[in-house]
Amino acid sequence: MEVEVIKSDKNEIEIKTDNVTVVEVLRVYLYENGAEFAAWKREHPSKPAILKIKSSGKTATKAISDAIAAIKKDCNSLLVAVKK
Repeated sequence: MEVEVIKSDKNEIEIKTDNVTVVEVLRVYLYENGAEFAAWKREHPSKPAILKIKSSGKTATKAISDAIAAIKKDCNSLLVAVKK
């Protein structure tokens, strides 16, 4: 999966990627972890998705880090539950 940072400021970041599934999961977790705004768009199914994140209180990169950590934690919990 390729990820390209298009724009990066302290409280705002735009990321371009080709995996819409990952972008949607990340968007949901960003809202759960304090992002002020998280949305993605794709001009056409053959084009990559662009995820825009705005954060207040913590930097946008910290919001992404926290969201990814929460995703990993939930995936590990699910894996343990499935193995039982």
